[in-house]
Amino acid sequence: MIMLTRLNGKEFTLNALYIEQVEAFPDTTITLTNGKKFVVRETVESVSTKVSAFYGEVHILGKKNVQGEED
Repeated sequence: MIMLTRLNGKEFTLNALYIEQVEAFPDTTITLTNGKKFVVRETVESVSTKVSAFYGEVHILGKKNVQGEED
């Protein structure tokens, strides 16, 4: 889950697994896989960073192997 802020200032959490796309219209609009949309205060880049961090926490994105490190 990632923490986001609606345009009215209320914070909410969103399950990042259901995000299909993030666009700026100019407000950042998040579209979920079920078609529901959320408009948030965060920038597209900020949402992307939060989603990437979330994926790393739940081990959806594998970590890069460092030379000399074994799986």
